[in-house]
Amino acid sequence: MKYDVANRRIWLKGEILNVNDAKVNVLSPTSQFGLNVFEGIPCYWNDEQKQLYAFRLSDHYDRLIRSAKLIQFDLKYTKADFTKALVDTIKANEYDENLSVRQTLFVDGFGSWGSDGPVEMFVAPIPRGRTSAEYNKKGLNCCITSWRRISDENLSPRIKCGANYINSRVGQREALRNGYDTCIFLNEAGKIAEGPGSCFFMVKGDTLITPRLTDSVLESITRDTIIKLATEELGLKFEERTIDRTEVYMADEAFLCGSAMEVTPIYTIDLYLIGTGEQGEVAKNIHLKYLECVQGKLQNRLNWLTPIY
Repeated sequence: MKYDVANRRIWLKGEILNVNDAKVNVLSPTSQFGLNVFEGIPCYWNDEQKQLYAFRLSDHYDRLIRSAKLIQFDLKYTKADFTKALVDTIKANEYDENLSVRQTLFVDGFGSWGSDGPVEMFVAPIPRGRTSAEYNKKGLNCCITSWRRISDENLSPRIKCGANYINSRVGQREALRNGYDTCIFLNEAGKIAEGPGSCFFMVKGDTLITPRLTDSVLESITRDTIIKLATEELGLKFEERTIDRTEVYMADEAFLCGSAMEVTPIYTIDLYLIGTGEQGEVAKNIHLKYLECVQGKLQNRLNWLTPIY
């Protein structure tokens, strides 16, 4: 049967359990010190084909393994284990809708912040409910947060771990407290980095521009997808370079992207109107092409999709 969110089935330590029965030791290193790495894996339902597709699953698992390596986890799971756990969990819930699947590796037991194991895993599918097509009816009003993005010199944003999101949290909470929807971080050099859980793109003239990976940003799979779709499918000019703060105020378009946010336009930054203050044509075309891609409607990108059923 198909379960509601409050009673959905999740995968924990090799078992599929009711979410209310899934328990983690409160004294474990993951509970006390945030020792975990994770992926949020987007899955899209194609109603015509009656098929659910996981998007760029292998790439998500490659990044998960890299994160575990960088944070020095003693990893016992393989990519095949990751895939089976995800597929089994989705099937156990009989989902036929868009999902975001949280797949997390965490340090269990009674160790401390220096522990490298035991490393366990949970898989929790979360129905998305809607896509960014609905969010895009109202763009984002952003601010440049006073908090700086973490850098490779302290805790690298390349590591997708729960602890890194404390940096995201303080910026986001500041933005909300001051009446904005979200924020954009500068890196330690004072250049544009990214949003609290999303990557930043801007358009100037006929060129799409985004910060370099070495400008304190996550090696985002959505970012890579947007770049490939923009250049290879839409034929757009593209630059990956350092961006000054004042450049974004003068952009013709700007948007944030990520697995959860998809492609969402920015209308204002620090109360500066971006372009016309509406979704621009470049962002709109990228957004539509992205949705085609993840829903299995772009034939030459089907290799990015893993069917669940």
